[in-house]
Amino acid sequence: MRIVTYSHESRGPEAGIVAGGLVRSLADIGYPSVIAFLEAGERAVAKARMHDDGTGLPLESVRLHAPIPNPGKFICIGLNYRDHAIESGMEIPEIPTVFTKYGNAVCGPGDPIVLPSVSSQVDYEAEFAFVLGRRAKRVKAADWEDYVFGYTCVHDVSARDYQLATSQWTIGKTFDTFGPMGPVLVSRDEVPDVNNLRVRFDLNGRILQDSSTSQLVFDVPALLEYLSTVMTLEPGDIVSTGTPPGVGMARKPPVYLQPGDTCTVFVEGIGELVNPCISEE
Repeated sequence: MRIVTYSHESRGPEAGIVAGGLVRSLADIGYPSVIAFLEAGERAVAKARMHDDGTGLPLESVRLHAPIPNPGKFICIGLNYRDHAIESGMEIPEIPTVFTKYGNAVCGPGDPIVLPSVSSQVDYEAEFAFVLGRRAKRVKAADWEDYVFGYTCVHDVSARDYQLATSQWTIGKTFDTFGPMGPVLVSRDEVPDVNNLRVRFDLNGRILQDSSTSQLVFDVPALLEYLSTVMTLEPGDIVSTGTPPGVGMARKPPVYLQPGDTCTVFVEGIGELVNPCISEE
C-alpha cells in the first residue's frame, strides 16, 4: 500500500492511496489526512482495500505533498551508519544519537529547499525513515512489526556551521524546508527486508552517497525500543534513521548545496524524492 498526501485543482491537500498509476481519495471514505488513516488502524486499511474500484485521478495530474505534512514528532538519528561514523572521525555510538526537526522543516517532493542567507555550509543527507502506525510505549524490539506502519524517504538537510557551533545539533537541522519527505509512505508489507535497502543521494546527476541499511548501527526494532522507553510515540510520528557516508562536509574539498542544485534521495522499495535548491529571498 502506497499512501500519499495530494492536492488536485481545488481539492486537497488530502490523503490518498496510489495503485496502478491512479490516486484514490481516502477522504471520500472518512480519512481526510494520513494521520487520521493511521489512527484508524486495521479497520482503515481494510476499508481502503475494499474501496479499490479501479478509478481515481492519474498520478501525474496531482501535486504530491509530504506524506505526513504535520507530524507530531519528527525524530532523527545521527551517526547511525557504521561507514558514516568512520568517515566523520567519530566512534561508532553505543547508544543512539537523537535530535529532532520541527514541523516548519517539512516539505514535499518538488518543493524547493531554501538555502538560508545566514549559512554557507548547507549539506545533504539521504535517509530512510519509518513511520508509526500505533501508539507505542515501552515496546520490545521483537514486537516492532505491531507498531510500524511503513517507510518513506527523508532528506536531512543540515546547516553544518549552525549544527556544529554547539554540542546540540537541532538548531542546524530545522531551518525552514530542511526536512523534505516523500514521495509516498509505503506500508511495511511491501518492503520485506528492511535491513537490506539501498540508500542513495544524487546531486545534479552525480551520485554522492550510496550504501545500504545493512550498515545501520541501530536498526528499526532497536530504535523503536529505545525511543519508546523514553516517550510515547503516536501514529504518524516519523523516525529518520541516519545517513550513509559521502556527506558534503566530509569531502575534500567540501561539497555544499548551492542555488540551482537538484537533490535526489533514493531508497529502494520507496522511490525518489527530488527537490531543487533556491536562495532565501
